[in-house]
This record gives sequence, C-alpha cells and structure tokens, in this order.
Amino acid sequence: MSAAPPSSSTIAAPTGELDRLRANRAGIGFMVAAMACFVCNDALVKYASQSMPAAQLIFVRGLMTIAWIVLVARATRSSIRPTAVFHRPVAMRSAFDAAATFAYLLSLFQMPIGNAIAINMASPIFITLLAVLMLRERVGTGQWAAMLVGFGGVVLLVRPTADGFNAFALLCLAGALLHALRDLTVRRIPADVSSATITLSTAFAVTAIAGLITAVQGWQPFGGFEFGLLAGASLFLAAAYHLLILATRKGELSAVAPFRYSGLLVALTIGWAVWGEMPDAIGWAGIGLLIAAGLYLLRRQQRH
Repeated sequence: MSAAPPSSSTIAAPTGELDRLRANRAGIGFMVAAMACFVCNDALVKYASQSMPAAQLIFVRGLMTIAWIVLVARATRSSIRPTAVFHRPVAMRSAFDAAATFAYLLSLFQMPIGNAIAINMASPIFITLLAVLMLRERVGTGQWAAMLVGFGGVVLLVRPTADGFNAFALLCLAGALLHALRDLTVRRIPADVSSATITLSTAFAVTAIAGLITAVQGWQPFGGFEFGLLAGASLFLAAAYHLLILATRKGELSAVAPFRYSGLLVALTIGWAVWGEMPDAIGWAGIGLLIAAGLYLLRRQQRH
C-alpha cells in the first residue's frame, strides 16, 4: 500500500538544530497525512467492493491512479523512465507489490478495516526476520524479543483457534510478508531510478493483472456512485504516494517513520463510524503488542 522511500543521499542535511526540528515537524505532518490518505483510499474501495467485483474494482482504480501519478509527476517535474521498469530489481519490486496489493485488498474486503491495517503493519517484523534469513544480518536479543512480541500480537489479531476466525486474516498476513519482501528489494534498485518510475511500474503491474482477471470474469456495469468512490480512492492513493515521498525527504527517517502507525487510528475511527466495527479486548491487546514491537524494530533499523 506504499511507494519506495528515496535514498538517504537525496535528503538534505539540516543546517542547524532549529532547521532540523522544523524539517522533522514538516516530515511528521506529511507522514500523518500520507497514512490518512492511504486509509481513506482503503475505506472507499472497501465500500465500493460491496457492489463491484474485486478485480474490476482494482482495474478501474488502477487506471485512475496511473493518470493521477502521471499528472503529479509532471507537476513536480519528477522524471519517469519507462525502460527502467524492465530492470530486474524494479520488476521484482513491482511483482511483490502487486501480489501484496491483491492479498491485502482481497482480505480488506472481507474483514474489519482496523484489523486488516493492523495486521498489515507487521511488515517491520517480517523485514527484520527476512534480513536475518536472507541477508545474514545479525540482530540482538532485544530485536528477537520484539519479533516474538510482535508475532504474539499478530496471533491475538488473527486468532487461528477462535470461533470467529476469519481465514482472510491469514491472506492479510501474507500481504504483510510480501510488503516486507518488496521493501528489501528496494535496496537493489539504482539510485537514479525515481520514485515516480517505481510507483508507476507497480501501478501498471496491478492494473494489468486486474484487467486480465476482469476479462476472464466479465465486465459488470456500475453507476456514477461507484465511479465517484473509485475516483476519490485513486486521488487519495496518488496523494498518499506523493506525501510519503515528501515525508521521507523533509524529515529524518528516525523521526517520521514511527508515525506510519497513525493510520491505524484513522482506520479504527472510520471502521467504527461507517461499519460499526471496533476491536474487542483481545484485539486491542494484539494491536498494542504489534505497535510496540514495530516501533522498537523501526528504531533499531534506522540506527544501523
């Protein structure tokens, strides 16, 4: 559900303590706004899924999102290199992101929005685990403890033995794993490939796959209301991508990254206001453990 952050070399060093604080405040503001836009996009597509096939919904939103991304790139004079999408790291990232998008959205359509977003925020835990398994990175006792705590939170949210178990929660968890693989792949993308190019590559991949599925399933006519929902969702999604880039360029990653979790508050509020959804005591405990573990691991990742 997110664009690749730019390399640290693109972030200008603050000239003084006051400038650093101002830059971090601006970055935090952009991050909070980005997460709110991501959640609003999720809420609109979830609402539209009540009257539209999932693949067709993703296809239509994808076409609109591509248009918004191109417009934003032109307005901000961001370079787009179409040939870069064929570079192996870019193609791998697009494939992981496309798979993660389908896993997340299909689960979102079938479970409470707050739970889906909370489970999806297990990505920092998976990133740390994959860094150990795939990159042979060393982690300390604190990080192992945080991973165990985080997975404990996931178990409380998924509740595989509970009567109300939702199998789509496992699909959502798979989406979080795919998002982690996507983020690890970013490290291999050359610095001269712009964020706009990477984002557009993913949007094309998601839209193309959804279009093929729609062609097989058949087209279902929809009205102006659904069109408006998807237009709004695509606008929120394009804005979220742009705001996320601004957040990582304006502020220090150690300051702005923890505010990714602000989106969960927005999701819980929308879930309660629109669908009457609210986690129970066990769900709140799982969310708390997941956030605590994620924040700790984010801090550790940014120190190294």
